[in-house]
Amino acid sequence: MINSRTWMLMGGSLIVIVLFFMLREHWGHAFGLLPYLLLLACPLMHLFHGHGGHHGHDGGEEK
Repeated sequence: MINSRTWMLMGGSLIVIVLFFMLREHWGHAFGLLPYLLLLACPLMHLFHGHGGHHGHDGGEEK
């Protein structure tokens, strides 16, 4: 029986191989999507960046 870590490694390797061949064949199309991916990344970074790191900003000194 193959454990779950091996399955994860095999699945990840398969995904990397498929992505490589897809990008190699369709590089022009994928390169055209980069500006849209950048625009999508901006709101996602604002949504997920920095939450929970703003504790203790009450203006006083720490004791």
